[in-house]
Amino acid sequence: MTAMTTPPPPPWRHVPPSGYVPAAGPSNATHRPALRRWFAVGIVLLLALLGAALLAWAIGATVGVQAALRATIVALIPLTVVVPAFLWLDRQEAEPITSLVLAFLWGSCIATALSLLLNELFAGLVWALGFDPQVVAPVVGAPLIEETTKGLGILVILALRRREFDGVLDGIVYAGIIAAGFAFGENILYLGRAIVEGGPEALAVTFVLRAVFSPFAHPLFTIWIGVGIGLAVVGRTPLRFLAPVAGWVFAMVLHGFWNGAASLGLAGWVGSYLFIQMPVFLGALVFAVWLRYRENALVARYLVGYAQAGLFGRDEVAMLATPKGRRAGRRWAGEVGGRRGRRAMRDFQDDAVELAFLRARHDRGRAGPGVAQEERVLVDSLLRARQEFTGTALPRR
Repeated sequence: MTAMTTPPPPPWRHVPPSGYVPAAGPSNATHRPALRRWFAVGIVLLLALLGAALLAWAIGATVGVQAALRATIVALIPLTVVVPAFLWLDRQEAEPITSLVLAFLWGSCIATALSLLLNELFAGLVWALGFDPQVVAPVVGAPLIEETTKGLGILVILALRRREFDGVLDGIVYAGIIAAGFAFGENILYLGRAIVEGGPEALAVTFVLRAVFSPFAHPLFTIWIGVGIGLAVVGRTPLRFLAPVAGWVFAMVLHGFWNGAASLGLAGWVGSYLFIQMPVFLGALVFAVWLRYRENALVARYLVGYAQAGLFGRDEVAMLATPKGRRAGRRWAGEVGGRRGRRAMRDFQDDAVELAFLRARHDRGRAGPGVAQEERVLVDSLLRARQEFTGTALPRR
């Protein structure tokens, strides 16, 4: 293994001189890109409302309003496990809450409604061609349609939030949140059918199979699309664009195996669960945790140059480079400055981590022409935060 070298300070580094006072107020960046972004977000929200309306109509027509409401409450339970798991992975450089909400809305409303409609059309086409839709649709149609609609959501988030999308771990987080939303919408339908067709016993069985044994099923499929898109974001060669296609194919294969095993009865499902799904799930978990700790190393590496220029103290870099250090920093700031100090320390940490990722994007040639302005905004923001919990703008040497 080659030693990790410290990158040289970038020529565009905005390191303040001694006695520098950070600028007050928000960034002076143009409002035009923000208006375009909010227009695009508005379109996504409109599509989400239309998808929710279509989904509500379809579920209500299939199982009735009362069963749908009961199923919705039960379907919320697995979300209390799945969503926090992906938010934990995202703690290092937390994505904007608006982006995470958009991701969940895409999965629960848009992707679910589109998949419901397209699955029906696919089943009709398979029937017209003389094949049994009960066999072909779950193994071929559902994986193709559902992983495509979910994967499109990751691409939409990438287009809307390009600056916040830093690589593979972000792809996993967005894919997991989209898939969790999709599973939520799908679970309402399946749990509602169980209530109508079999009562409480059927509801309990369906809940155990979908929410207890396989709450991560859909995220397990879709995260590989996120991995592929994340590799395309951080890659340096034209071959990186093959990664999203490979991730999409792998997601469909896993999905197809899962649905196919379910048609083989209990023994086939258990065998698939133990010898295919669980190993893949554990492998994905280890991979995601490794990526999280790799990001800690990236933060330490890229902040060293700023520390050498005087923006950070050595103790601050050590604190910022590990989750344990950041927790200790927030705890200290809370003891010294109360809730306000703790909040300022959290903002300081978020800005510093984002600064490291900005530098990493610049080194990959992905930072864009406004990198100097972005850096200035981050530096001013973290200096204001430092003033809040220490009363000084520059670190104590």
